[in-house]
Amino acid sequence: MKRIIFSLALIGLIATVYAQQVVSLSGSTSAFADSPPSFNWSQTTHDFGKIKLNTPVLHEFTFVNNGGSPLIISSVQASCGCTVTEYSKDVVPAGAEGFVKATYNAAKPGVFTKTVTVNANTEEGVVVLTIRGEVVE
Repeated sequence: MKRIIFSLALIGLIATVYAQQVVSLSGSTSAFADSPPSFNWSQTTHDFGKIKLNTPVLHEFTFVNNGGSPLIISSVQASCGCTVTEYSKDVVPAGAEGFVKATYNAAKPGVFTKTVTVNANTEEGVVVLTIRGEVVE
């Protein structure tokens, strides 16, 4: 008799624990709402083509936060001092758009390829944007 009561009590306990897990899983509103922030760039490379010597050029890279959480850019670094950056410093909410601008100072003739490294709280963590072109006199 004691074994039967003990078995029923154990089954009841297991059923209660299982039911609580099912309720907590079904109580979630959406998998998307809990997803990490994510960049969706319109492009990650830009070719200026031929540009004039001593004429700075600017390109704005844009993105949408496709994740379910706010996106925060922690830093943006250019590969050299000839490129100046500007970026969205405010938090970019889910579904909103942000930007990274790269201004290249065309101070010497020749072909160039420069990178801009973007650090953020996305799963990738780091994204590298590229600008290129040719400076002519």
